[in-house]
Amino acid sequence: MTVSVENAVIARITKGGEKFEILVDPRKALEVKGGKDIPLDELVAVEELYEDVGKGLRVSEEKINKAFGTNDLKTIIYKIIKQGDVQLTTEQRKEFAEKKRKTIVNIIAKQGINPQNNLPHPAQRIENAMEQAKVKIALEQSAEEQVESILKQIQAIIPIRFETVRLSIKIPAQYAGKAAGTIRGLGKIIKDEWKGDGSYFCMIEIPGGMQQDVYDKLSDLTHGQFEVKKD
Repeated sequence: MTVSVENAVIARITKGGEKFEILVDPRKALEVKGGKDIPLDELVAVEELYEDVGKGLRVSEEKINKAFGTNDLKTIIYKIIKQGDVQLTTEQRKEFAEKKRKTIVNIIAKQGINPQNNLPHPAQRIENAMEQAKVKIALEQSAEEQVESILKQIQAIIPIRFETVRLSIKIPAQYAGKAAGTIRGLGKIIKDEWKGDGSYFCMIEIPGGMQQDVYDKLSDLTHGQFEVKKD
């Protein structure tokens, strides 16, 4: 995928008194800051380094090598993005922060439970707790990296902890073949076996907040004809 110049933003760094600028996809640049590896053709609009993008002034190979100790373009671009500043607009910052917030809410909703009743919290309750705790979303960190610290912040607002649960599941023979493959994708299989009557039994380990998701999927697959017990 090619990054269009119109949709790109400037990433900038100053090293040794020299300014270096590149044109990058704003979303992909944030992913790089979060530790993701992105191919250059998906990351930059132009595979060039500039002293001033606006004036079209390119940097000489000599200045590049002196500042970065290499002329490897990907290495340099990654350094500029990770160590420098990505010039996002206010609207982009707001949009990206909101999407990351939603991702964090979903992660916590799936992995967390209320220890008072061992049931998951609705996503809206988690979102409300984050708002009440005045949680700040870091654009330059991945959602996963922020979950632990945000969980600690909202624990002052709602009772919540991360916990895994084990479910023993039995599927009747007429649905066993199709259901077995789906179940293996829902969590960690602790044990499983096929019964003599063709039915399928297994024990899986899942994040506490995913219990209802598992019940819903099993219900859809078997039209409600399944047995499940929490161990």
